[in-house]
Amino acid sequence: MTINKGSHSRMKVTEVEEFLRKPPTGFCVEALSSCYRVHSDPEESLVLVDDFDFCRRKIVFQNSLGRKVKMHNLWEYTSMRNSLLSKRIYLLMSACEEKFSVTHKKAANQARVLKQYVVSINGNDPFIKWQIERGLDWTISSVAGESYRVDIDLTAALEGWATENTHIITNKIIKVNPAWRNASFTLKYYSDALFDFPHWFGFSKRKFKVVV
Repeated sequence: MTINKGSHSRMKVTEVEEFLRKPPTGFCVEALSSCYRVHSDPEESLVLVDDFDFCRRKIVFQNSLGRKVKMHNLWEYTSMRNSLLSKRIYLLMSACEEKFSVTHKKAANQARVLKQYVVSINGNDPFIKWQIERGLDWTISSVAGESYRVDIDLTAALEGWATENTHIITNKIIKVNPAWRNASFTLKYYSDALFDFPHWFGFSKRKFKVVV
């Protein structure tokens, strides 16, 4: 099941099964005995999906940069920024059912994966583009000339989608509000500064949210 969010399809949420069976425009899937190879057009799509296992077969996105992207110079940063602001961005996310202990505290390590989705957002959409530009400008101005890490978080967008469109159904046909795992991606910039103390002590970590 694919559900689009917003009049301009800012976000698309597609179950992995459907993505493999009917890949979107610009993608093709090669089914092998031990894995699926997913091919995409890097001129149109920015894929940030790590290899993962699904139904006893490995899923490999051939042109993926991975969920954590490393950059070592201004050219790499500029190239990545341009891609984020002009392409459709693809990520893998999991909807989980969290279990609670007797004290009603969340037990994160007990979260059960209900379904996996390929989620895409349109980086060229004016509203999405504005949020990413603002977040990146804030990050750069905060840690200019230093190494840094920035997490771009889509949790709020996924929670909004789940609320407005559907509940995830467990094996027992019990509707639950899912907790989202891996609902973010990370940019890591490594400068050549000799004494990069803020980075060493963990002060160069930034995070901003994207909503749709």
